[in-house]
Amino acid sequence: MSEFDYDLFVIGGGSGGVRAARIAATHGARVGIAEEFRYGGTCVIRGCVPKKLFVYASKFSEEFEDAEGFGWTVGERHFAWDKLIAAKDQEITRLEGLYRRNLDRTGVESHDSRAVIEGPNTVRLLSTGQTITAKYILVAVGASPNVDTSLPGGEHVITSNEAFNLSELPQKAVVAGGGYIAVEFAGIFNGLGVDTTLIYRGPEILRGFDMDLRVMVREEMEKKGIKLVLNDTFDKIEKRADGGLVGHTKSGTSLEADQIMFAIGRNPHTRELGLEKAGVEMDGIGAIKVSADSKTNVDSIYAVGDVTNRANLTPVAIREGHAFADTVFGNKPWTVDHSLIATAVFSQPELGTVGLTQEQALEKTPNLDIYKSSFRPMKHTLSGRDEKMLMKMIVDADTQKVLGVHVVGPDAGELAQILGITLQMGATKADFDRTIAVHPTAAEELVTMREPTERLRG
Repeated sequence: MSEFDYDLFVIGGGSGGVRAARIAATHGARVGIAEEFRYGGTCVIRGCVPKKLFVYASKFSEEFEDAEGFGWTVGERHFAWDKLIAAKDQEITRLEGLYRRNLDRTGVESHDSRAVIEGPNTVRLLSTGQTITAKYILVAVGASPNVDTSLPGGEHVITSNEAFNLSELPQKAVVAGGGYIAVEFAGIFNGLGVDTTLIYRGPEILRGFDMDLRVMVREEMEKKGIKLVLNDTFDKIEKRADGGLVGHTKSGTSLEADQIMFAIGRNPHTRELGLEKAGVEMDGIGAIKVSADSKTNVDSIYAVGDVTNRANLTPVAIREGHAFADTVFGNKPWTVDHSLIATAVFSQPELGTVGLTQEQALEKTPNLDIYKSSFRPMKHTLSGRDEKMLMKMIVDADTQKVLGVHVVGPDAGELAQILGITLQMGATKADFDRTIAVHPTAAEELVTMREPTERLRG
């Protein structure tokens, strides 16, 4: 009989933790998992899944307008926020049920409790006080939204967590931040008819993405009526007697709103988890330090997903969890390659990208060929909407290897997934050139761009 209650105990029932638990169980391990809120984690419960549903909902306002250009007469329109919330909740409940059933099917024992670490092989369930031992512990607790607690009036703001469950849709909203979540929620609120302002401390939104895409997304957002305040931050938040809010910025601007939402990043959810008791090393923001195979400095403790702050994306957490389980329990060691990750921002317009930005590529080679095409999508030739699409390809001029492809426009995320395969295979510009176009599509631009728009040398 084993000296431990489990071969593996997972703390956190999100995508990475659940994948690791299920795969380890299929390899024959005795597995337990603890989740203090709802199974599915940030992505399913209060992140990418409900967000994408909200994005769909917000796009209908433009779809109704565009329909007239194609001969449709659309009657009186009315949006019911409570119906969207109810439909979203129903879908989230269905998905959580799937997560639970999949764990049950593989024999994983689920514990609905917060779990804390008591030592290298011991965890304690706070709901019951039960102490559990495990040969290995996997930490997969994700990250939580940042709020500036030093900001006067900061207690009046919401984060994305609360935005998914507001009792009513605000008439006027301000979103603070310039990354994925901030830009996506600005589009959601605006599409649902909310007077929306985005405030960001930097000179341009979407830091870390290719500059051409950053500029285009911002310009298109402004066309849609979103007001952007750049190079500025809040100095204090004031709550008026009528319940409304006023955000005072450092530049002296006052922004009135029914809701002010902060989307200023996320920090690993490691506070009061007991990691210090086990001697697990963390960095300055609380991220768990791990090796390429997700092992901490304590041999029995591993960590995957956003809690490690490597590449904070749900599919990455899933891959890391799978790799951990295969390596430790399946005798099939492998690690996740974080160097080439396709991703999408469900902004409006949508952004899809894979590979290096132009700025990153220049750090690797001074010789680049840049292929770029900006055009009006075919749909808008009849809808009349003033909206453009951008496609950009970055090529190593010496080897002709494609280093990055970036897209702004409809279904950019879908394109990024397919483009990710080509770049993983090491595609060259010649590979794209000899691929026959699918016509009429926007994506055919990717295989018909023949001459570089820029040749960067030296």
